[in-house]
Amino acid sequence: MSTHPQTEPPWKAIALRKQASRIKALHEPPSTSITVPHHLLPHDPPTPNHGPEPVHHIPNQLLSAQDLTITSLSIPDLLAAIRAGTYTTTSVTTAYIRRASIAQQLTNCLTEPLFTRALAQAAVLDRDFANGGVLRGPLHGLPVSIKDGFNIAGYDSSIGLASLCFKPATANAPLVDLLESLGCIIIAKTNIPQTLASLDSVNNVFGRTYNPFNRLLTAGGSSGGEGVLVAMRGSAIGFGTDIGGSIRVPAMCNGVYGVKPSVGRVPFGGQQLTGVEGMSRTSVQAVAGPIARSMEDIECVMRELVPRASLFGEDCVPWNSEWMGVPLARDPGTARHKFRGSGPNGEFVIGVLRSDGNCQLLPPIARVMDEVSGALRTAGSKMNVRVVELPTPKAWTKAQSVMSKLMGVDGGAEMSRMLLGTEEPLVPWMSTRFKHGGKAQKLERVAEIQAQRAQLEREMLRDVWGVSIDEFGRKKRGVDAIICPLASHPVPEIERYNAVGYTSSWVLFDYPAGCVPVRELKESDLEIGKPLDTSLDVLGSWDEKSRELWDESKTDRKVYQNSTLSVQCVTSRLEDEKLAYVMALVDEAVKGVQAREAKL
Repeated sequence: MSTHPQTEPPWKAIALRKQASRIKALHEPPSTSITVPHHLLPHDPPTPNHGPEPVHHIPNQLLSAQDLTITSLSIPDLLAAIRAGTYTTTSVTTAYIRRASIAQQLTNCLTEPLFTRALAQAAVLDRDFANGGVLRGPLHGLPVSIKDGFNIAGYDSSIGLASLCFKPATANAPLVDLLESLGCIIIAKTNIPQTLASLDSVNNVFGRTYNPFNRLLTAGGSSGGEGVLVAMRGSAIGFGTDIGGSIRVPAMCNGVYGVKPSVGRVPFGGQQLTGVEGMSRTSVQAVAGPIARSMEDIECVMRELVPRASLFGEDCVPWNSEWMGVPLARDPGTARHKFRGSGPNGEFVIGVLRSDGNCQLLPPIARVMDEVSGALRTAGSKMNVRVVELPTPKAWTKAQSVMSKLMGVDGGAEMSRMLLGTEEPLVPWMSTRFKHGGKAQKLERVAEIQAQRAQLEREMLRDVWGVSIDEFGRKKRGVDAIICPLASHPVPEIERYNAVGYTSSWVLFDYPAGCVPVRELKESDLEIGKPLDTSLDVLGSWDEKSRELWDESKTDRKVYQNSTLSVQCVTSRLEDEKLAYVMALVDEAVKGVQAREAKL
């Protein structure tokens, strides 16, 4: 027997050191520090015995009246207040920093608090504004946050891996430069899952991010920290990335709005690499996009970002017109008649897709789809909208399989090297999904999978968008946008998110897609004691797992309380402006029905 003492693997010491540096950054400068009293802290880790333990309301007990007012304003109102001199950029930044600090203590959503840097930038903006009313840009003074992978010079982009800690970036990501050129103040970077390839944000360096509305449910991933921080009002707007649903899933889990743009709309480059540089262009490309608390907020920022994106990111395409996607409430009619739809009288035709053919919808999701499609039909004449039901296209059913093949073409060798370098173990969810020793696919095999992708794209053009050809060979589209679920199930418990076909497929096709929260889940949605309809055929292993989330012998349905039901909107490639428009239409139609019901 060996007498040598066992040594801990290197990753543990690195993680402890990194966590200590994060705690220090949370309290710098001391004037912005707010410590959550012990009696307000939730149990860690959460257990079913403790119940949902919502924490989203706790900042209201700790912040000043001014801080609460500032962090409750919409982005247009906040920017107007800064321009009017009602609030300085420093006071706005301080309010959001305080709220972000509280959010971190309650949910563990931050990786890099950038508070000192943010306040220094705010002071510069205030100085310039005081000397002649100079604005840095149209988003002067707006506090924003970004996912951990985006590089900021002088700070780590560790993406939760010990091997990348204490290796600060030497240059900003193009999105960072673009945001700051517009006057934004970046206050923090946010937590992600190990390998960036799961829908539950947990890693060995920073730990798990928790859902602020129900700590038993997942906060989503891989932009889970962004979804939580925005929902906690610790950032006016956040920026994540999406390759399988990593913006839309956290938006769904935290009851906020999230947009996955088309490739080339928002700069994606300048991030910490998880594989060989350039490999993503051989497979499928992730995109960057916003998470916010309203479509108005997303619109306000995207109309400034998108037209300038190609000046900052080599991965962006030019936008040669003014962005006018959403008819803002304060500016009615700006976009209401911009899009002539595909209907016979110019109606905007919205197709309803209810199942991807791999997972049947569980009752709450089927119900909210009925409610949204019904609300759109009710508002149809007022909005010039026509709603049509679409059968599940075979291409959508096949897409998840092709997507999985493309996402794995690099074999994960670089990620494996980084993990093994510090003897870092896989977190539980990844332990059955990530294999060390993988090899990159040969070029011929990659080409074969891309050919499968192209065939599915052609089928979608025919079967979803309803492109028809007249006797002269002229083509006409029949559908302008789609509404569909984000998942077959409600927001699930930690580690129980099922198949991602409802979100990943739109990345495969490069269709812009977004999450619109509809309403809170009600007790009546749970149908306690009522079993799932057994007459419906089990569609496969994914469907079987999804049904377990409703099977009362395996899941207490009451766990879904304190969660939000959402829907997904989708448009065709590069129609990002139209996506914003249809998301606003869905939002307006749903709220209109809810307002009428509230009066009854």
